[in-house]
Amino acid sequence: MIRVTVWNEYKGQDTDEVKKVYPEGIHKAIEEFLKVNPDFEVRTATLDEPENGLSDEVIENTDVLLWWGHICHDQVSDEVCERVRKAVLKGMGFIPLHSSHYSKPFISLMGTSCSLKWRDHDFERLWTIMPTHPIATGVPEHVELDEEEMYGERFDIPTPDDLVFMGWFSGGELFRSGCVWNRGYGKVFYFQPGHETNKAFQNKHIQRIISNAIYFVAPDLRLEKIEAPEVRPSYEELRLEIVEYMHKEKAYTDTMPNQVIPYSLSKQLNELK
Repeated sequence: MIRVTVWNEYKGQDTDEVKKVYPEGIHKAIEEFLKVNPDFEVRTATLDEPENGLSDEVIENTDVLLWWGHICHDQVSDEVCERVRKAVLKGMGFIPLHSSHYSKPFISLMGTSCSLKWRDHDFERLWTIMPTHPIATGVPEHVELDEEEMYGERFDIPTPDDLVFMGWFSGGELFRSGCVWNRGYGKVFYFQPGHETNKAFQNKHIQRIISNAIYFVAPDLRLEKIEAPEVRPSYEELRLEIVEYMHKEKAYTDTMPNQVIPYSLSKQLNELK
């Protein structure tokens, strides 16, 4: 079971234009198509909840965090941003969607401005340029979105570890629309479609990509804490200590110091105990 939290700032989404597409908010629309998957345990969180909906307890019980933000990035507390960043470094998966390129956690994890060009009301053809990638499983060569906000280069991000999707828009612009990075023990997948007045999250192919991404970024290993422990004694020191002990007990009669002890002799030594 993958524990998924869908975070949405849920601001400016009460207009008729937005409610016509997502009457209960973007987070609820995403939750609706994810929760039909028995592999996912889905919860939602929003900006106005205590601790922006992302307390220590919520983060500790989240394997993959989806993030949608647009006009209120600065209202996310620095404490919550740092909590998310550290969780990713310890193994939590992170999927910022659309205008979340300007979210505090994403910028913090990228270390760049994450700026780009944009234009409302455009046509997008989303190309699958890495069809063998797990996130592209079952996704066609291209997906057409009749109306989507144009995002254009230069997208000020570090070079992705994997570039899975590229967007082409009617003005000729290209955009790195589906990018993967490894950060510490965690994975980040940025995905561009998803403007609040457009229907991307109702598209079955977009839904498939997001579901695939959840599987991909879900942690294989989750650290309890980030630390830099001193390792004493070293493995070599332990090896030499064991060799010295064995020579003192019996092996010295049959071997020279630092010589590899044959299995038959080590077996005899073990039997002496």
